[in-house]
Amino acid sequence: MKLLLVEDDGEAAAHLKRALGEAGHTVDVARSGRDGLLLAAGEPYDVIVLDRMLPELDGLAILRTIRASKVETPVLLLTAMGGIDDRVEGLEAGGDDYLVKPFAFAELLARVNALARRPPPSTVTTNLRVADLEMDLLARTVTRSGEPIELQPREFHLLEYLMRHAGRVVTRTMMLESVWDFHFDPKTNIVESHISRLRGKLNRDHGVELIHTVRGAGYRMTGP
Repeated sequence: MKLLLVEDDGEAAAHLKRALGEAGHTVDVARSGRDGLLLAAGEPYDVIVLDRMLPELDGLAILRTIRASKVETPVLLLTAMGGIDDRVEGLEAGGDDYLVKPFAFAELLARVNALARRPPPSTVTTNLRVADLEMDLLARTVTRSGEPIELQPREFHLLEYLMRHAGRVVTRTMMLESVWDFHFDPKTNIVESHISRLRGKLNRDHGVELIHTVRGAGYRMTGP
């Protein structure tokens, strides 16, 4: 992935660039708000890692400017400002995630990878279909062979994720991050129990299984 890191602390920027590079990413670094804005608005990136407190132009000003310019690149705000009001302000300004300093690099990397896996806005559709299973995201309805299926909100979100990745293996970690927003393993069977309930509802009166277990890997949704 190609990442933009906007960080004015030279030592921290060098460390993060090296660590992200070792993880397989290409990283451009901007040391000021002005340079960060020029790169964020003018270059294509998969994810932007953005400090809030920057010289010349602060991180929220950069964020508001690029969002007003229709730049939809996912942004992870990285800052020492960890209050609830600070987080809300950052997310409402257009941030996609918020990580407070000090942090563990493993968590930063997991969050960056999770943001990169989100589908671009241009590819988001409001109607999904796998075999005879249909989902209308606007009406919040699910039907199979025309018959309605009632789902709880979390079940709906999980099914949407599986349908968007139909034909591909999705891991337990991917589902925890994308459906529950867990960037750690809660050491519970939360994924397995939701998959089990979802299967029961989808398979009721239907003989064909749509959610398949891939042993040692995760799950795959496919039609017959």
